[in-house]
Amino acid sequence: MPRLIRRSLLGLGVAAAAGGVFLWRWRGQGGVEIRYGTDIRQAMDINLPGIASAAPILVWFHDGDFATGDKADITVWPELSEAGIAVVRVNTRLSVAARWPAQGDDALSAIVYLQRNGAELGLDPSRMVLMGQGAGAYLAVYTSLSLIEVGLAPKGVVSLYGPMDFSTLDADLKTLGRARARGPADGATSPESSLLGFAIGENREKARAASPLARLERISEPMPPILIRHGDADSVVADLQARRLRDAWLAADPKAVIDYKLVPGAGHGGEAFQTGAVRAEIVAFLRQVLA
Repeated sequence: MPRLIRRSLLGLGVAAAAGGVFLWRWRGQGGVEIRYGTDIRQAMDINLPGIASAAPILVWFHDGDFATGDKADITVWPELSEAGIAVVRVNTRLSVAARWPAQGDDALSAIVYLQRNGAELGLDPSRMVLMGQGAGAYLAVYTSLSLIEVGLAPKGVVSLYGPMDFSTLDADLKTLGRARARGPADGATSPESSLLGFAIGENREKARAASPLARLERISEPMPPILIRHGDADSVVADLQARRLRDAWLAADPKAVIDYKLVPGAGHGGEAFQTGAVRAEIVAFLRQVLA
């Protein structure tokens, strides 16, 4: 049965990725841009490290509340190339054009494309980590769970200040006594409600069902190592979301390797996640799990 499910999952991804192998073009400095689907947003670029052997892969999803942002916003750290790691920056359809689960389908299709065609691009699809910031962390974790459920777990996951359960975003900030930096997530016009296509406050159960945390409650499998970082002054996504991700990951697999820290004084993203200790810790984590 797992083999059948795996074939079915890959088949779903192939539908979006079909034909993409002929649509790639070289960019500067060894990079390759690829269309994994027919929509203009269904694209990713591959930044190769310039090594002779097939490179392990970091698949990186950008932030932007699902409504904005682009893979080009992600800075490829030179330490990653020095470590021999290929960086794949992925775009998915934005919520202004497509409702959830279109973004999750896109993320999975990008992974399937890499699994099927990575070798000819100088990649080693058997060594892959999924990473994301903010909304991208939601996609990275959600997609990792899809892979875990069919026995194709990535080597690791990196979640940076991501929402993990839309249904409790407002309540979590209230619990911490923290004023929300923007309008309520429960409202009909919030980025999260716009993504799902309904006001979260009017259907909290349905909003939770779409979340990684709800999916984790149904999983009891060996889990890949995960690195979680979240600012302890985040006024957009409360750090309680990161704590729940840690706890749910451990509940799914009590032996799971979890590197969880709150970043003192950090808000929702920013320099604290791009430089210094956090960056060094991420690079060290990637080196270890992709070795």
